[in-house]
Amino acid sequence: MKKSFRIYVTRKIPDAGLELLKERGYSLIVHDSETPPTKEELARELKDCDGLICLLSDSIDRELIGSARRLKVIANYAVGFNNIDVDFATKRKIFVTNTPDILTPATADLTWALILAVSKRIVEADAFVRSGRFKGWQPELFLGYDVTGKTLGIVGAGRIGQAVARRAKGFEMNILYVSNSPKEQFEAETGAKRVELEELLKTSDFVSIHCPLTQKTFHLLDGTRLRLMKHGAILINTARGPVVDETALVDALKSGRLAGAGLDVYENEPQIHPELPTMKNVVLLPHIGSATTETRNEMARMAAKNVISVLEKGKAVNPVNSPC
Repeated sequence: MKKSFRIYVTRKIPDAGLELLKERGYSLIVHDSETPPTKEELARELKDCDGLICLLSDSIDRELIGSARRLKVIANYAVGFNNIDVDFATKRKIFVTNTPDILTPATADLTWALILAVSKRIVEADAFVRSGRFKGWQPELFLGYDVTGKTLGIVGAGRIGQAVARRAKGFEMNILYVSNSPKEQFEAETGAKRVELEELLKTSDFVSIHCPLTQKTFHLLDGTRLRLMKHGAILINTARGPVVDETALVDALKSGRLAGAGLDVYENEPQIHPELPTMKNVVLLPHIGSATTETRNEMARMAAKNVISVLEKGKAVNPVNSPC
C-alpha cells in the first residue's frame, strides 16, 4: 500500500497544485488565511509532516527545520529562497526547491507596466479623471517622460532581467547591464553592454533591479549609490525590497534627484516606509510580479511536483540544494 504523506501548505495556493497532491492520496493541511502562520503554528504542524510548501513571507529558519523530524522537502512557492536556511536544510538531508523560469514573462511584463506607469504618470492621471477634475485637453497636463531612445540599466541580468531588456528593444532603448559574468548571447540579441554598477547608475535614465537578495546585495542601492544616479532617473524594483535602502530612496525622491520610482517589493514587507504612499511620483504594487492566473497555477503545479518527486523518487525536479 502506498504511504500517505502529510504535507503542510502555509497559504491557500491554486487548486492546480493541491489537486495533484490529493490525487496521490496525500494528507493536506492548508493554512487558509491572508496572514502567514506564526512560527509556533509552523513548528506545531511540521512535527508530523513529510513535506512543506511555503511562501517567501515564511521564515523557515534553523530552529524550525531542526524541530521537523520527518521533513524531507521544503518547496518554496517562489523563485527566490532567501527565506529558507538552505545550508541547514542540506545538513539535515532535506531538499529545498523553487519555481524557476515560469515567472519570467509575468514579472518582465509587470516591470514594464511600472516603467510606463511611472514615466507616463498613469496612476496620477487616472485618479485625476476619477475625481471629476478633467475639464478638457491642456498642453501641460500631466507631462511625463519619454521612454523611447532612453537608456535602461538592468541590475542583475538573469532570466527576468534579460526578458525586461528584450522588451526594451521595442522602445529602441540603449541597454546597460550589471552581472557577475558576461552574457554574450544576450548582448548579441539586444546590443546590451556590460558595465560596472557605478557607471550604470550614472548614465541610465531607468534603472531596473533584478538581482537576488544575498548578503552582498542587501542595500546594494544605499544612499551613496542612489546619489550616483542620473538626475531625473526612474528606479524600478520588482526583485527584492531589501536590495534598496528604502529610507535613502525616500530621500532621493524628496530631493528631486529621482523623478520617480515603481515598486512591487519593499524592504520590510508588508510594511512600507510611511512617506512612500504620500508621493505622487511613486507607483506602489502589492508584490504581484507573478500574479497572472497562468503563472500562479503553474507555480502551484511545480511546487506540488517537487514534493511528489522527492517523497516518491528521492529527487527534486527543481532542486536548490544537493542534500544527498
